Amino acid sequence: MRPGKASRSRKAVLIGFAILAGALAVAAQTMTAQAAPTQAAPAQAGVRAGCEHAQPKGEARCLVRWRPAAEAKAAGGAPVPSQVQRQSTVPLPTVGFGPADAAAAYAIDSSRQVDQTVGIVIAFDNPNLEADLAVYRAAFGLPPCTSANGCFRKVNQRGEADPPAANVGWGIEAALDVQMASAACPTCKLLIVEADTNRLGDMGKATRTAVRIGADVVNHSYGADEFNGILEIGQQYYTHPAVPMVAASGDDGFATASIPASLPATIAVGGTSLILSGSGSSQTWDERVWQGSGSGCSAWAPKPAWQKDRNCRMRTIADIAAVADPETGMAFYDTFGLGEDAGWLVGGGTSQASPLIAGWIALAGNADSYNDARGLYTSRTGLFDVIKGTNVVRRDCGGDNLCTAKPGYDAPTGVGTPRGLGRL
Repeated sequence: MRPGKASRSRKAVLIGFAILAGALAVAAQTMTAQAAPTQAAPAQAGVRAGCEHAQPKGEARCLVRWRPAAEAKAAGGAPVPSQVQRQSTVPLPTVGFGPADAAAAYAIDSSRQVDQTVGIVIAFDNPNLEADLAVYRAAFGLPPCTSANGCFRKVNQRGEADPPAANVGWGIEAALDVQMASAACPTCKLLIVEADTNRLGDMGKATRTAVRIGADVVNHSYGADEFNGILEIGQQYYTHPAVPMVAASGDDGFATASIPASLPATIAVGGTSLILSGSGSSQTWDERVWQGSGSGCSAWAPKPAWQKDRNCRMRTIADIAAVADPETGMAFYDTFGLGEDAGWLVGGGTSQASPLIAGWIALAGNADSYNDARGLYTSRTGLFDVIKGTNVVRRDCGGDNLCTAKPGYDAPTGVGTPRGLGRL
């Protein structure tokens, strides 16, 4: 356990652990690919997946997990966070952690002023993205981030203004990514690059565009199964010295490694369950492996020199972690195509952890020192070591650190979670 330092001035909120059974389909709207989600393993009752679990070879799926706020509240969620209990012209969240809670849990000084741009690569379009971001930031007291003031920019994979076709499932992912980057780095600019499709070639082109037009760090909250040829894809699209490539490790527990998380130049982000106990000055935060946190051994990417674990001959996933459990998740706001579920949602998946890490790297101001993940492995200082929990769902690793939390490095949470900005 660790003390909740920032929570002494702002009361943090914990989502209740009771959950509802069953899952509903996401309402379909104008889109190229179907957005009706299917439940990816491991299943958590009442939790939806933004994208279908199975995708054809070479196509990525978004990794967002989410619950409607109304369901989360009915299942025992906490009341409106104290930091937003005030007069407001926007809808206020009822459940879910906010930016101040994340800062408290990870000892982050989010008051830092930085001139950094977080790039967010996504497939398809969410036409409500900027408007929904405005609601999120206003609700949590963050300064406006708009096209008009130069903070928000959304382009297609060629860097042009015309958006691709809209997609509800990927739209949920986009809303979560943008708002988590905001939560992590309130003063960062946001550059959203929307690929024409979810094919890896288009996602890679969007990544190159993000770097070309000014991203200091780029987030990828999606994944695809590895196949022969991923190293060429990595070299062509995902290798950008001095621009960190941050990617979600996956939501299927100990399983086959996915790309772009497994690529040599990528920082792979696993997930935790974040638990708040106590009140006032005695509040403490605790973490354990989230059961869905993606881990595994790459079949294609070679073992980097800085990874010393012995159970993977090739690259091991993941490198670092943050909160990803949708039962202890972050509040976010999305109104595109969700019908009666539109509005405040509770997020999760490693696609929640990844933009948080990307935002904190930007906030630390050290993005240009990254060529890959090696800097995270140089010291245990500035990290919380996650030593509880497992991500065994479909496959067992025999209790070793490929699927079970251990002191020091373990695959579900990597070197640990951030403890301030010093390690980043």
